[in-house]
Amino acid sequence: MDARNSLAEAPPFAEGFAAAVVDGLSAAEKNIPCHFLYDARGSELFEAITRLDEYYPTRTEIALLEEYGPRISQLVGPGCVVIEFGSGSSRKTHILIESLKDIAAYVPIDIADEALNEAAEELRIKFLDLVVIPVHADFNDAIELPEAVDGAPKLGFFPGSTIGNFTPSEATQFLRDAGELLGDDSAFLVGVDLKKSRETLQAAYNDAKGVTAEFNLNLLARINRELDGDIDLAKFKHEAAYNEDLGRIEIYIVSLEDQQLSVLGRPFAIAKGERIHTENSHKYSVEEFRDIASQAGWRSDEVWTDDKALFSLHFLSRD
Repeated sequence: MDARNSLAEAPPFAEGFAAAVVDGLSAAEKNIPCHFLYDARGSELFEAITRLDEYYPTRTEIALLEEYGPRISQLVGPGCVVIEFGSGSSRKTHILIESLKDIAAYVPIDIADEALNEAAEELRIKFLDLVVIPVHADFNDAIELPEAVDGAPKLGFFPGSTIGNFTPSEATQFLRDAGELLGDDSAFLVGVDLKKSRETLQAAYNDAKGVTAEFNLNLLARINRELDGDIDLAKFKHEAAYNEDLGRIEIYIVSLEDQQLSVLGRPFAIAKGERIHTENSHKYSVEEFRDIASQAGWRSDEVWTDDKALFSLHFLSRD
């Protein structure tokens, strides 16, 4: 199979995945962007991760949303449109929507089409009067919001510490772009993972049940499913380690032996011990993230953290 023809004939999202895999495996330091971890199976596995004992971010952020929901509603006011970037299962969105008054509409944006539609339908069933307008898109790309929400006040929602997947400069650019999309007088609710002990972080990304490892290696299974790959998953392992100098968890898929593999008919050689970088998860102090938000044109109005200082929820606004 000719790789170039395969890319040309693929639908837009498949084409983007194929190009990222071919380019990433051809690079001197192999890498595949982390948003490609979230196909249907990857989304299922990530939901399983969020319920693990070691993985503190989800339950901590949910507790913050439940505790400070009334205050968030006060700050936002009635009649807003909630725009969620990378909505996934929209589990936390249920809590936010219950707190807000007279929400005008909910616009989830996600690259995983199946998960997006399932989550939208669940919300329509639970909130019968809620207008739900799903947008199937990669929030890293240029996005146009539905015309139906033009002119309404907007609250951006970016939970789950996904902001940590960006480098600090990328996070600044994302927040700047989001501000332009949401418009003047908008607000942004952002979940940010805080800096903490190496032991807590290592455990969160190397769980005892191996769910995080399966989630990471599912990327190789997806290549086999969608890009005619012949990768033997047993010849790779998951690796996650905290880089204290850069303040981030770094996640890799590591080759256990010298091997050859094929994707879209194109051969790739990977040496024993060679790594494919799949994700970073940056951790910030409250002040570090406030500084990033300020550089992107946002004002930090309020920040809420849990008693153990594991996680923070930032309410940002624009004049």
